[in-house]
Amino acid sequence: MAEVKFFLKEPKSDKETLVYLFFSYNGKRLKYSTGEKIHPNYWITKDKKYRASNKMPFNQASEFNSRLDKLEGAIKKAYRKLLNDGTPLNNTALKTEFEKELNEEKKERPTLISFIDGFIEESKNLKAPATIKAYKNTFSHLKKYCKEKRKTMDFENIDLDFYNSFISYLTNDLQFASNTIGNQIKNLKLFMNEATERGLNTNLDFKKRKFKKVTENADKVYLTVDELKRMYELDLSEDARLERTRDLFIVGCFTGLRFSDFIQLKKENIIDGNKIKIRTQKTGETVVIPLHPYVKTVFEKYDGELPKPISNQKMNDYLKEVAKKAKIKERVEIGITKAGVLQKKLYKKHRLITTHVARRSFASNLYLANVPSITIMKITGHQTEKSFLRYIRITQEENANKLLNHPFFQS
Repeated sequence: MAEVKFFLKEPKSDKETLVYLFFSYNGKRLKYSTGEKIHPNYWITKDKKYRASNKMPFNQASEFNSRLDKLEGAIKKAYRKLLNDGTPLNNTALKTEFEKELNEEKKERPTLISFIDGFIEESKNLKAPATIKAYKNTFSHLKKYCKEKRKTMDFENIDLDFYNSFISYLTNDLQFASNTIGNQIKNLKLFMNEATERGLNTNLDFKKRKFKKVTENADKVYLTVDELKRMYELDLSEDARLERTRDLFIVGCFTGLRFSDFIQLKKENIIDGNKIKIRTQKTGETVVIPLHPYVKTVFEKYDGELPKPISNQKMNDYLKEVAKKAKIKERVEIGITKAGVLQKKLYKKHRLITTHVARRSFASNLYLANVPSITIMKITGHQTEKSFLRYIRITQEENANKLLNHPFFQS
């Protein structure tokens, strides 16, 4: 009969001590140092099996016990293999086969770093370029963090201790804004979840409540219907660069599509003469949007084909010029938590206009027009009303004006 037990090297020690594996078989016993260390205070026995207590700090017990289980499985597998092969059983042969099993297991299972690298590569054909860029940025920050802080990054290391340390690094060392930090955590959780679903990870600390994405309702601008009308009516015929930029932006403002989608629109996307139908790049979902007169005019202006798209960055630069010409220069106070400190600053509104403002303007203006949230969400793709309401931007006065039209205030 074969039996596996684990014992501490120094069970009365006041500090961490090595854990030994003892494998008893055919009247013999193999003693093997696991390389694992634990404080005796966290070492308990239950059902004749020594294991780590759930009182271990940072909830490490499950991962620690999982590693012991893998060692137990490997020694039993090595023993069975020697029996099946008819190899004479002794400690030397058993230890050799045991270590061979451990090495094979390490080779077969990718590390977290190699998994993320491969995951990003395979996602290139499935995700939008902006998403791939975000994945790469997070991967880069993780590797730099581990190098600078001399941390090990593998599946079993991604616990609350790692989370808190990484958050501190992003906040204090890199001085990132709260939402930027939140995006790094969101992507790390995505990597871990993907690996878990593929059976490569058993550490579920990343699913715990405290291992959360940091979020902040950062003040973002949107353009009112009146401001959009001023941009639309601008005479930019003497500057083709700005005219094309304005026209593409107007399409985004009245379709609610992301930059990656509205620059791809063609006349074939117009159906029944009054609707736009397109499969979005980011989510892969098909949306149908009423054709706004402004958008229809832009299509007709270019004989059914929109202007050749430019890069997102270039378009953002040009949009600020267009907005300035449209006299969108109201001063806006923006508050952002950066390096753990709330920083507020006044900006001229035209300096804050980017391609993403188009999508936010679409949602905010429809909401102010009393279009039901669920109807707008069918186009924007928001999964919950809570996330949608965080997305739109209206002032307290605009909200009050909206309520004035409610029957409650008409009685």
